[in-house]
Order: sequence, then C-alpha cells, then structure tokens
Amino acid sequence: MSITPLMPVYPRCGFRPVRGEGAWLISEDGSRALDFASGIAVNLLGHGHPHLTKAIQDQAATLMHVSNLYGSPQGESFAQRLVDTTFADTVFFTNSGAEAVECAIKTARAYHQSAGSDRFEIITFKNAFHGRTMATISASNQEKMHHGFSPLLDGFKYVEFDDLEGAKAAISDKTAAFMVEPIQGEGGVRPASEEFMQGLRDLADEHGILLVLDEVQCGVARTGALYAHELYDIKPDIVASAKGIGGGFPLGACLATEEAARGMVPGTHGSTYGGNPLAMAAGNAVWDIVANDEFLANVRSTGEKLRAAIEQFIGNYPELFIGVRGKGLMLGVMMKQETRSFVAHLRDNHGLLTVAAGDNTLRVLPPLNIDDSHIATFIEKLSAGAADYQAPES
Repeated sequence: MSITPLMPVYPRCGFRPVRGEGAWLISEDGSRALDFASGIAVNLLGHGHPHLTKAIQDQAATLMHVSNLYGSPQGESFAQRLVDTTFADTVFFTNSGAEAVECAIKTARAYHQSAGSDRFEIITFKNAFHGRTMATISASNQEKMHHGFSPLLDGFKYVEFDDLEGAKAAISDKTAAFMVEPIQGEGGVRPASEEFMQGLRDLADEHGILLVLDEVQCGVARTGALYAHELYDIKPDIVASAKGIGGGFPLGACLATEEAARGMVPGTHGSTYGGNPLAMAAGNAVWDIVANDEFLANVRSTGEKLRAAIEQFIGNYPELFIGVRGKGLMLGVMMKQETRSFVAHLRDNHGLLTVAAGDNTLRVLPPLNIDDSHIATFIEKLSAGAADYQAPES
C-alpha cells in the first residue's frame, strides 16, 4: 500500500511538535521553535495556558458530550456572554470556521426565503478564503481550491476586494447578502478600507440585504478589538467566528442579530458536536481572559511594538521586503518574491514559525499574550534568516 495512513492532503514539513510552552513549540527531536504562527491564529493564548488548560481538564472530568436534544447550561452560559459583549442576539456553535461560515450562508438565505423571497445569491470578494467545504470553496474565486470538485454550488458572485462600486454594481434582485473578511487572511493580510466596509453596510441597508462578515481569522481580539468590525464602527448582521475562540480547542460560532436569524427555526440546522460542554468550557476560559479592555489594549500596544520593530528591520533588506500591513497582532510582511521558501527557511534553519499567505505575504500571527522578550527573539531570528537566505532559482 503506497498511500500514507494520514490522507496526503497536506504537504507536511519535517518539524513534528509534541509539546508546547507559551510561545514555543518543541519537536519530537527536542528542537524548539518560536511559534509566531499560532496554529494559523488559533492558539491565541499560546500553549499550555494554565487557566485554559484547567478549564478543559475540569470539564473533561465532569462531562464532555451529551446531545443537543437536551438543555445546555454550558452552551447557554457562553452564548449569553457572546451576546452581552458583541452585536449579536443569538449564537449557533460549530466545530470549525468552515462550519461557522456554512451556518452564516444558510442563515442569510433563510432570512429571505422564510419570508417568501427567492433571494439566494451572495456577493463575495476575490482572493477570499472561507473554508474547504463545498459551499465555502464555492464562495471563493480561487481556482486552486475548485480543482477536482466541480460542479461548484450556485449562488455566489465574485467582486474585487475593497471595490465598493463593483459591489454596488453586482447587486441584483436575487442578492441575499454580502459576505466579506474585514481583513483578508489567506489573501495576504489585506485590511479593507473604512470607506469600503461602511459602504457595504449602507448598501445592505439600502437594498434590504444582509452584511455577513467572516471573522474566523481576524476575530477574537486578534486585531486589538474583540471583533475586527468594531475598528470600522459598523454593526454586521451575521458574523462567522472560530480559530482563537477556543484557544486551540475545536470551536466555532455563528453570531447573528435576532432579525437576521428569523429563518433559523427548529429543524433548519444542527450539529452533533456543536456546543458540547468541553468546547464551551474552552470558550468560556478564553473569554475570561480576552473580553476586557485591559487585554485588548495590551494587544494593540504589543501589535504596535511588533510592527515598529518589523518596519525598522526590513529597511535593512530592501531586496526582500516591501512593507508591513495589518491590524494588532495580525500582521503581514509583504515580500518581493514568493514567500513559502522563506517561511521554510525560517522554520528549518532558525526555529521561527510563520505562515505564508497570498500576494507574497509573510503572515505573523503570534499568541496575543507575548511580551517584549518574544518580540526581540522574533526580530533576532528573522534577521538571521534574512541574512543567510538564498532565494530558489526561478
């Protein structure tokens, strides 16, 4: 048999972590790496955080899973905290970001069709990443994700990101919603402009459609706001959230206003594992730490320090780097060439974990509780990596 036991859909590298300590990962061979990837913005409190770990341990010893056929004191408690601290009136819990986006798509369509409308089309934006399910790959224009899975699902129209006039022109009598990442993650850490986000909100109100935000990567304190849309001073109708919300435990959520969720009645949606007591314990523990002004202010301050340090550093290597963009501790270092080989070089030769993204961007997504010493070590490793990097021949 030639196929590997793990289905070979990931081109896995040689770094094989078995343990984590704060902002560090330790491989099975004992080598250590500074983790400024955070499981792609998932481990927002780093590895082995005592409060999160204890909450999961205590809940695992008490009750891990029952069924959504029964009342959920744990789910009700966490949902109420989300409602109290966000725009939302109601929450559906999922196990992942893709599931949260799926729920958001269904909620947007149900909003119209429950009232007798045949609106179903969702306007999305080019170079977005919404997940790997059939609906979420259909919501993206990226052909590399479409290959081998045709036919795609109908009902999605693609417009250039940050193009308000293009979004306006795409509206038809079939349009149900806009769906957009306030900051494109996989697309290159590209923040939308205030004009664009506020314009989408105005267009949605004018045409009686919904504004759906995919905040799977940029949400949960990553930008220094609890959710990135707060930076734009807008109120969405639906938000898909995941990644950092569980601090490393699989958890996602679809948040919605009461009006937007009017079509989501018993029998319209479900999840066997969604909202299980163990996930709710993780989510509550994360919220204990991040959902306060002091923590968010520290993320903003730390993000400014990290950005300033990177900007000062890249001036030494104009042949490699262009600049920095992003918000808070969701930063992208723009490079003059394809980024993946440099990411591999930093990982394999200098013990620094980052993530490649589109538009030749090096994603920097550290735990949100790093300190000045971590920033100094990051710059030291990044500098050493840039100094001895040899780009592959094209």
